[in-house]
Amino acid sequence: MEHLRRFVLTGCASGIGRKMADTLLRQGHQVMATDLRLEVLQAEAQALGWPADRVRLQALDVRDGAAWERVLDQAWRDFGQVDVVMNIAGYLKPGYVAEMDAAEIDRHFDINTKGVAFGSRAAARRMVAQGHGHIVNIASIAALMPVPGLAYYSASKFAVRALSIAMAEELKPKNVYVTAVCPDPVQTPMLDLQKDYEAASLTFSAPRSGHRGYGLDRGRQQPVLPPALSAEAGRDRLGCEDLDRACADDRRGVRRKG
Repeated sequence: MEHLRRFVLTGCASGIGRKMADTLLRQGHQVMATDLRLEVLQAEAQALGWPADRVRLQALDVRDGAAWERVLDQAWRDFGQVDVVMNIAGYLKPGYVAEMDAAEIDRHFDINTKGVAFGSRAAARRMVAQGHGHIVNIASIAALMPVPGLAYYSASKFAVRALSIAMAEELKPKNVYVTAVCPDPVQTPMLDLQKDYEAASLTFSAPRSGHRGYGLDRGRQQPVLPPALSAEAGRDRLGCEDLDRACADDRRGVRRKG
């Protein structure tokens, strides 16, 4: 396969990160898959049959800047170079601003914002030195349209989008590109947990009918989304083709999806 690349991904034990790692490995790429929960990640890798010769599994707490340095150093040693770093790991807990405790506020910004900032900084240093690279930051539709009841999540993802846009202008002259991805709701554990929170009601407020609708199946108490938004759907439906195109040799600046 032409244009095989070397990737570092975060949040690979579940959701978008797991699906993205699985898709890239099936395409023949090399992947360092990371997650805070290494044992869960290892179990998922075994269940999905990830090829040991092309995947590396690493524990990574994205909140730890020093850990980022160690993991990326290992990735460069293992692969010789890294073409794409994807910041996927994220955190969400619904709640109203006046009721959210301080620890939850910290957790949103430490994981969603500072985790991306640490990862982007560490990746940018190495990519500038090697003369090329691409940083992909998973933000959210909430980075474009903040959601009441998810105010801290929205703010943390708004910051990811802002960082990505500014960073793209800084790094483009050095042949390092940045993509901010702002997806609509995707069927992942992060979405599922919201069904029990009144504060997250707007997440499921659209009608179930129609091509763009999604909502909550009150009988099964399960979020209902169209197939195009399902993380278990095919490669094209998750948007992996869009991300693959974004990583192509002719990529330019920040691209926003969602």
